[in-house]
Amino acid sequence: MSGTSETADRPTVRILHLEDSRVDHALVKFALQRSQMPCELTLVDTLDDFRRELASDGYDIVLADYHLPGFTGLDAWEVARVTRPDLPFVVLSGAIGEAAAVDAMHRGVSDYLLKDSMNRLAHVIQRAIEVSETRQAKARADAELADSRQRLAELAEHLQTSIEQERADIAREIHDDIGGALAAVKLDLSWVARRTAGDPALRQHVDTALEMLQHALGASQRIMLNLRPPILDQGLVAAVQWLAASFERRTGVRVLVRRSSEQLDVPREVQLVAYRTAQEALTNVAKHAQASGVDIDLSDREGVLTLEVSDNGRGMSADAMRKAKSFGLLGLKERAAKVGGWLDVSSSPRGTSVILSVPLQAAGGADSAAGGNNREANNDDQSDFV
Repeated sequence: MSGTSETADRPTVRILHLEDSRVDHALVKFALQRSQMPCELTLVDTLDDFRRELASDGYDIVLADYHLPGFTGLDAWEVARVTRPDLPFVVLSGAIGEAAAVDAMHRGVSDYLLKDSMNRLAHVIQRAIEVSETRQAKARADAELADSRQRLAELAEHLQTSIEQERADIAREIHDDIGGALAAVKLDLSWVARRTAGDPALRQHVDTALEMLQHALGASQRIMLNLRPPILDQGLVAAVQWLAASFERRTGVRVLVRRSSEQLDVPREVQLVAYRTAQEALTNVAKHAQASGVDIDLSDREGVLTLEVSDNGRGMSADAMRKAKSFGLLGLKERAAKVGGWLDVSSSPRGTSVILSVPLQAAGGADSAAGGNNREANNDDQSDFV
């Protein structure tokens, strides 16, 4: 009774049997009955009938003889691979050589079994179905993972676009509102200063206010340059040189810029990616590297834009590069991928090297497809690699 109950609980296996011998078909049926496998067998003996039954999508597995009138089991497998590539396919033959069996497995057949080992048939069928289900589950999981990654990339791009616009808006407001107001205040203070010559104490206060105001004007201009650097209008080489000079003046760390030419023909979108990568790398050097020198190499040789920022600092540990909050590095990699490039970071106790590579032909196509969008990619000036 227990065995009957277990058999009733097992799902029925729908088997498409490609066989020209009614005797062998009966032997298959008998072997499966002895193994108590619930099953439904449908017998076909021609490729046309086989193709028609496959199209019905009503089977869990195919059992196929190897030698059939006018064709072989491998011919049937080629048909099945086109119609139902996910369907398990087992070759069941009385005389299949080792070479033919190996060839069948190389072509993707699930398994093969000799007819004199019919007692193992149920096991082979069950294993082939389980392997197929596992592969299909993995394929679905891979597809879901790829879809999830695509959605994350689209979200990251959307966020970058939003922040690009926000940065441009903030820069514009600083220029139009804050910059305009500070300039007006400076004019008024200058007017007051010209009329306070007879009052040294008042003149001192006015001069102090003018000095602080000039500092505020300089700070607002620096913030605008970081948000939306107009220096890029003069080309990538000029922008990187300006960035390096500003960094050297601010930190005292020597920066040497080498370039393949004075002007690089680089799409606007790639210029922004390269500029922000150099900016992020220099920010990381200032915050963590304890370096005394930085080398920047900029080249467009062999149709590939290459930007390398190397320092002679203390380097980063492998744990630091892998830690969960390495959003600066992840952001740079996403930014590089967006223009068809890639980012490599290597580090040792002798320093850290950040290399951006972008094939210019692919990047040019992406830039055209983007409609010549001139807005910068998201990269906070104060973020870190690690």
